[in-house]
Amino acid sequence: MAISDDMRLDGQVALVTGASHGIGEAMAVAFAEQGADVALASRSAGDLERVARHIRSLGRAAIVVPTDVADLAAIERMVQTTVERLGPPDILANVAGVTRRKPLLEVSLDDWDYVVNINLRGLYFVTQAVGKTMTERRRGKVINIASMTSFRGFSGISLYGLTKAAVVQFTKTVAVEWAPYHIQVNAIAPGWIETPMTVTMAPERRDWVNAHVPQGKYGTPRDLISMAVYLASAASNYTTGQTFAIDGGFLAGNPWP
Repeated sequence: MAISDDMRLDGQVALVTGASHGIGEAMAVAFAEQGADVALASRSAGDLERVARHIRSLGRAAIVVPTDVADLAAIERMVQTTVERLGPPDILANVAGVTRRKPLLEVSLDDWDYVVNINLRGLYFVTQAVGKTMTERRRGKVINIASMTSFRGFSGISLYGLTKAAVVQFTKTVAVEWAPYHIQVNAIAPGWIETPMTVTMAPERRDWVNAHVPQGKYGTPRDLISMAVYLASAASNYTTGQTFAIDGGFLAGNPWP
């Protein structure tokens, strides 16, 4: 069998949270390009419809499931709708995520609830809900989104950083727990990627990024999709519990001034 055959996703169902733009959109489209049908979830129904039209133009099925992953009842509805309309998910991509940039001394309980409820509670209970179908079928792929802040400290984003550090540990723990069910659980840690979350960064911060990333530039969501397809496909059947940095070399080191 050719390596390219191992990377195909024909006949599979992918559920992608945070699929309305950026990394989630790119991953959902990539899965469809490789043959998967896709359930698209986020809070933005209008943007999801746009992504769904793109996927349908590729000849694959796509359903729109507006979902707030901080709402446990909404998670259950999302999974039930996916199962009823497409079938049980073979692939789960946990992409939904938010941030609030504030110094620690200014972070409020509302800030905490907003970031933690989506980035951690949502991740945890979406994985649990989809995992019930995967463990019953004894197969599946889970892809989480970590961050550079999983590994390095950056001022002003303590909430985001702690949630993304937790993603790495959660990935390891679930990978070990679900290995007997032939489910692989991995994470991607993007560097600075051009998304709606990063496009609003102040010019001086963007200049700092370009100066400190060895490749000297931001990435794009398309830079992540080969890894995403690998982790979603049979090519990664012996890969689990890992976090893969796609960061232009940032974690490897920084250029001299």
